[in-house]
Amino acid sequence: MAHPHIFAAILVAAIWGTNFVAIDILLRDIPPIFATVLRFFFAAIPAIFFIRPPKLPALKVMTYGTFMFAGHFGFLFAAMFAGLSAGLASLLLQVHVFITIALAVVVLGERPSFFQLSGATLAFSGVAFVATQRGGDITQAGIVLVMLAAMSWGVANLLSKQIGTVNTLALVVWGSLSTVPPLVVLSLIIEGPDLILTALSDIRLVSIAALAYIVYGSTWIGFSLWSFLLGRYPTATVTPFALLVPVFGMFSSALILGESLQTWKFIAAALVLTGLAIDVFGPRLAALRS
Repeated sequence: MAHPHIFAAILVAAIWGTNFVAIDILLRDIPPIFATVLRFFFAAIPAIFFIRPPKLPALKVMTYGTFMFAGHFGFLFAAMFAGLSAGLASLLLQVHVFITIALAVVVLGERPSFFQLSGATLAFSGVAFVATQRGGDITQAGIVLVMLAAMSWGVANLLSKQIGTVNTLALVVWGSLSTVPPLVVLSLIIEGPDLILTALSDIRLVSIAALAYIVYGSTWIGFSLWSFLLGRYPTATVTPFALLVPVFGMFSSALILGESLQTWKFIAAALVLTGLAIDVFGPRLAALRS
């Protein structure tokens, strides 16, 4: 990769990692389901007036949006609202890689490699290790919800594989729009109009800035740069940079939010990230030795 593109890949990882800090800040003022509504409303409006819909059946766009956006981020926001810290959320969400592999085995009949099984075992042992811990920045409900977020992401990955080549930005914009109406209804039922109106009337400037960062930084800049890199280089060259996301997530959470970095968090991070590294780099190292 050219040096500017390496910098771009690291920048995306930094944006996506620090995005968890912005989510934490936003959730201090806005309830989680309605926060998800705001994210995808502004990700879609006014972009839909300038970007044509992807060349796909509307049902496929809506299904992709349901899992990739409503499910993935709805459960993630709920997990953090339920007490899971931003740093741990950024780490645990990465097990979506192995959930995708498991779903591919069940749904598509794919056979996992030795490296995928080994990596999954290590990564999920990291999740199990986190579940044994106690503290103010972790809850059992938060772990369950972030696993549901990872599962939604995994389903979306399979849908993306079935969709094939498509204008990614158009899929993001119109998929975002498709999630807004059902999420609004869900928010009104679960969170209620009174809570929503109170949250909007009392929202702080820092929360508005956090929402802008989530929408325009994470969604627009992050997805656009990542799509550009994937279009220019092999997937195997680009995807390893995603390993940096939880690194930026955990350290930015500590720096900005004051989250503590206890020894057990480093152990959990080592297990999950080593598992991911085995999955990403294992086949290539084996090929070099043969």
